[in-house]
Amino acid sequence: MGELPVSGRDTVHVWVSAASGGRPEAARRLLRRAGGTLLGRAEREVGVGRRPDGRPWVRAGAVSLPVSVSHAEGVVVVAARRTGPVGVDVERRRPLPALALAHRWYAPPEAAWLGDLPDTARVEAFLLLWTAKEAVGKALGRGLRAGGLRRLMPVPENPRELLRPLPGQAGVRVGHPGCGAGLVLAIAVDATLDAGTEPAGPAEVEVSVVFE
Repeated sequence: MGELPVSGRDTVHVWVSAASGGRPEAARRLLRRAGGTLLGRAEREVGVGRRPDGRPWVRAGAVSLPVSVSHAEGVVVVAARRTGPVGVDVERRRPLPALALAHRWYAPPEAAWLGDLPDTARVEAFLLLWTAKEAVGKALGRGLRAGGLRRLMPVPENPRELLRPLPGQAGVRVGHPGCGAGLVLAIAVDATLDAGTEPAGPAEVEVSVVFE
């Protein structure tokens, strides 16, 4: 198990674990780990659960921690952030009819961008956009409802882990930190809801990933 450095900066902390013993139990374990680490409490003192809308919650006493959970085949990912809303999504790389799906679900500029890529790059690009949309929807607390699939994402560029602002929504940022072979991971934050703070620049939000 890796050790998680906890700095005073605006940081998204991410735990990635095999879903041994079942997804719900693996997710609860990581949520308690997040609460214990970022709230400074023993894990046995951390409560976890789900809201009526399905979103997870983590609390220790009267203090809540913004968290997000995602699953893919055989893996569970939990993201937590002290300073405000966070979203995470993970997908396995796998064969997909990427261009056809993009024309069906994505905004025209995104489908056109995908169409300009070589065939060998399209599945990866499709999954980068898909995970970004999912993560942003979770950070906003709306999921993919109300046209979330057509919400424009910043074009993935290197370095992908840099959190980039959404077109027209500078306070919402998304990036793709490395997550191991075979996985595509997206992290999003909504700085517009951070109490008492000005939205940070894209480079000012760090991402720390621990593999368990």
